[in-house]
Amino acid sequence: MLKNKNIILGVCGSIAAYKSAFLVRLLVKAGANVKVILTPDGANFITPLTLATLSKNPVFTQYFEAETGVWSNHVELGLWADLIIIAPISANTLAKLASGICDNLLTAVYLSAKCPVYVAPAMDLDMWKHESTQTNITKITSFGNAVISPTSGELASGLFGEGRMAEPEEIISFLDETLKRNAPLFGKKALVTAGPTYEAIDPVRFIGNHSSGKMGFAVADELANLGAEVTLVAGPSYQKAQSQLQRIDVTSAEEMFNACSKVFTVADITVMCAAVADYKPKIVATQKIKKQDANFNIELEKTIDILATLGQRKNKSQILVGFALETNDEAHYAKSKLQKKNLDLIVLNSLNDEGAGFKSDTNKITIFNKAFESTTFEVKNKTEVAKDICNAILKLLK
Repeated sequence: MLKNKNIILGVCGSIAAYKSAFLVRLLVKAGANVKVILTPDGANFITPLTLATLSKNPVFTQYFEAETGVWSNHVELGLWADLIIIAPISANTLAKLASGICDNLLTAVYLSAKCPVYVAPAMDLDMWKHESTQTNITKITSFGNAVISPTSGELASGLFGEGRMAEPEEIISFLDETLKRNAPLFGKKALVTAGPTYEAIDPVRFIGNHSSGKMGFAVADELANLGAEVTLVAGPSYQKAQSQLQRIDVTSAEEMFNACSKVFTVADITVMCAAVADYKPKIVATQKIKKQDANFNIELEKTIDILATLGQRKNKSQILVGFALETNDEAHYAKSKLQKKNLDLIVLNSLNDEGAGFKSDTNKITIFNKAFESTTFEVKNKTEVAKDICNAILKLLK
């Protein structure tokens, strides 16, 4: 859930600041874009160089950087962030957030931000238990901020008790779970197909197509990013999913149909991106066919129409999305397929459009709904195309 998120990490004055280095590393490893704001007191416990090296971004410490002559725009930073994490947050900064005091760059960014804010307190036992601290916790929580509670253990003072900042792994887990629960597709199950199917002629030859699977994998990743529990049924492909999902690898149309049939009944959303072969050899040779005669004929038979079969089985609460790759009279064939196969949406792309089709990193699509209303998009990276498709699905759900 943290992949591609823009995250500001605030680091305050606390011995727990050493944990911030590990937290930055985990955030970056999760695919997040991280910018660190270090308070003046925080810089006494960890250096900007350490955090800049790990985050791969300059560290912000004040409004105006004297050495570079650069002004740090707190408003732009606040608007850039998808979420802010302050870990560790000291009792001092906690009180500032509760009271709206704005005397350093971090508190200014906090007051400028429109995104969710998470704080992980770190302080001595008596400071944490003090009534004023607990009042400040209640106050910032009432503002909509989330508190990642400190744990018990040995403290810097030598006391043993509550006040230790949560471990970086615990913070990552907390963020993941919170983002997932708040995601628009949380609790939804999704089925996505991707890639080609290969229909065997003999043990070494097959009938196939040029599908790379890039579009289907991008859709599966985006649905997972939106909180759905995704099952990806993939034909032969070198693509790798970027998100956590269940992947089922298949080869033939029949194998893809069998895998989809097991999942479809519980799927709230199904997106059939795979380029499934329409025909297969009627007889598959058990041994490699030798080159002998001048001519060689293969008798073909239809494969099962997976999309049409699922359309027949679909109930009113399920969303079924199909794809149409056409070379002529594109809109007519897409709308016909949408109606005949009982789809909720169909995504049309044409091999006549530059930047669309198989193997490319880009695509150009038009989406039709049941009322034959269409939305046409410009050529985009397939990751962005997947977002357009998922936004159309979200509109149906609403």
